[in-house]
Amino acid sequence: MAAISTTALFPSCGSGSGALTGKYPVAPTSETVDTIHGLVVADPYRPLEDDTAAVTLEWVKQENALTRAYLDKIPFRSDIKERLTRLNSYAKRSLPWRGEDGKYYFYFNDGLQNQSVLYRATTPYGEDAEVFLDPNKLSDDGTVALTGVSQSPDGKYTAYTISRAGSDWTEIYVMETATGKLLDDHINWAKFTGAEWTPDGFYYSAYPRPEEGKEYSVANENHQIYFHRIGTPQSEDEVAFSDPAHPLHFHTAQLAGKNQEYFFVFDGGEGIGEGIRLRRNGSWVTIEPTQDYNHSILGVVDGKIYFLTSYGAPLRRIMTADINRPEREHWTELIPEGEGVISSAAFSGDNLAVVYEQDAANKLVVYDKSGKKVAAPQLPASPASLAISVDRKHPEDFFAGCTTFTSPLRVYSYDQSAGAVTDITPAESEGSVLATINPDDFVTEQVFFTSADGTKVPMFLTYKKGLKRDGNNPVYLYGYGGFNVSLNPGYNPNRMLWLENGGIYAQTNLRGGSEYGEKWHEAGTKLNKLNVFNDFIAAAEYMISEGWTKPELLTIEGGSNGGLLVGAVTNMRPDLFKVAIPRVGVMDMMRYHLFTIGWNWASDYGTSAESPEMAEYLLGYSPVHNIKNDGTPYPAILVTTADHDDRVVPAHSFKYAAALQAADTGDAPKLIRIDSNAGHGGGKPVSKVIDEYADIYSFIYQNLGITPEIKK
Repeated sequence: MAAISTTALFPSCGSGSGALTGKYPVAPTSETVDTIHGLVVADPYRPLEDDTAAVTLEWVKQENALTRAYLDKIPFRSDIKERLTRLNSYAKRSLPWRGEDGKYYFYFNDGLQNQSVLYRATTPYGEDAEVFLDPNKLSDDGTVALTGVSQSPDGKYTAYTISRAGSDWTEIYVMETATGKLLDDHINWAKFTGAEWTPDGFYYSAYPRPEEGKEYSVANENHQIYFHRIGTPQSEDEVAFSDPAHPLHFHTAQLAGKNQEYFFVFDGGEGIGEGIRLRRNGSWVTIEPTQDYNHSILGVVDGKIYFLTSYGAPLRRIMTADINRPEREHWTELIPEGEGVISSAAFSGDNLAVVYEQDAANKLVVYDKSGKKVAAPQLPASPASLAISVDRKHPEDFFAGCTTFTSPLRVYSYDQSAGAVTDITPAESEGSVLATINPDDFVTEQVFFTSADGTKVPMFLTYKKGLKRDGNNPVYLYGYGGFNVSLNPGYNPNRMLWLENGGIYAQTNLRGGSEYGEKWHEAGTKLNKLNVFNDFIAAAEYMISEGWTKPELLTIEGGSNGGLLVGAVTNMRPDLFKVAIPRVGVMDMMRYHLFTIGWNWASDYGTSAESPEMAEYLLGYSPVHNIKNDGTPYPAILVTTADHDDRVVPAHSFKYAAALQAADTGDAPKLIRIDSNAGHGGGKPVSKVIDEYADIYSFIYQNLGITPEIKK
């Protein structure tokens, strides 16, 4: 195996506050060249795709050593970490819900616990609350996350799912609900699943056991639904549904009906939505034959299936179908699409609680099951994100949670008969950091800017009151723009450090998301993907032209699909930004579909294999293939990834960082931070989150030439 020397140097002086001295590590290389529809595509860093190879492990070790040497020398990093630790030190609770055993459950974190603990009580947040399941006891370093719980219909058993080290691989355990005694039942190699209970067992989805050593990179195929009977080993589990003709499809089970008697299967992975089947009298009925629309089943009530769907309604609507005539052609509209997108809906007694999204913020409306609007409860916070916890069997259990950019989750109880909203959020303990943060000291406003093709795009700006629009404010610009994901207001304690220091947090709602329904999503997919990048560039240009900031003070950040966004726009407009933070990004658009579940992203991206036109389009913006090498100054870049990321495999970031370091892109540092025992981000321990943000903020401030004023 040949190796080329990446001898780009960090200058020791004369290049700004972000400079450091030293050579980048030499990356393992090969002379690999692919020909794709006639396109000749060099892939010199192909060896880095083998994340268990000795040469890759050595490169990772050297890269982390270089990055740590740089970050640990930043004089204010320890103060930043101390402040972030303090900002995270407040009580965090989930919405409560009622279990099948009649008890109320909720997650609680005192602020610095690595994983939130599941409690149960006789009333919501009751004084008799007791620990039901503490995932912090499942590992020494907090890297085992509790990802879901579900109870058997009689409440006797509780199945819970866990993830280790941030991986998407799921294990299922079962315990006696009353005593907490762990049963012998244990499921391995499950993925993208919970446990759907019957009286004597549950359905779950899993893949065949992967090849040893390739668990976190091999393409996942043949997702099947199994039935596990309590008290039997996994080896005896029966295949309840499989589709060998479509090995790249996901398959998910859902049971519905008064006695969970209706068995639905959702198919995904090929389109933007889901197909639906119903097993009835031992045979399958196809309800939705395509994956062209988003669907969810809200329940089966009095012989009717209730759907939330985008079929015939880009903003989504609620429809019904007779359980005996469930095919799509027999559906009847119940609640039509309105001015906003229906983001979620659920039964509360005989009413439907519906959450709408309008201009990227949420509101709540309640309908009866005939589709008549009965209430629109007003919650205090605006603009806000809204979540609900409601119960078909217990209409009195109607909980709603609100959060804004500067206020953590507040929980409200809604009395449907009286129309009253009551704040039930428990009081903060004495000395909580929240007592020192006044949301009224900050402003959130929504602005609309014009993208390259004339489209108006919304963006939230949050900053300190009294901030001057003199072009001298540091801006942290965040975006995503894909996969029907909407960016709504939300509290992040780590972000408060940026706001305290006079920074502006700008969160933009790019095309590709679901903020304005399916048309908005499709406008940022496949051969429209450049719209997303142009939107983000236009957001930065707006912040400059309107006097908020200047390029020397602009930082951009995004994760996963947002990491792709940051990598692409950095190549397109390196002059526009001072710092770029691409996190766990999809950086090789020519090969992304060959790893783990990358093939599932084809509905948004297309693949290089499908056509010459698509291959050329992807190659035109693929971050790893479009890094300039002509002396054009790039911003300072800190790439982040993790060794257990089996969603976007670390090879994307490895190859991108190696290519950056080999190219002539000016003097600003190009570093990669590779976390260990961590994955794509879900379930990451609080201690690791704080460490990561301490590094990110330190890198940003160092390269902006700003010494932050850290509160003590």
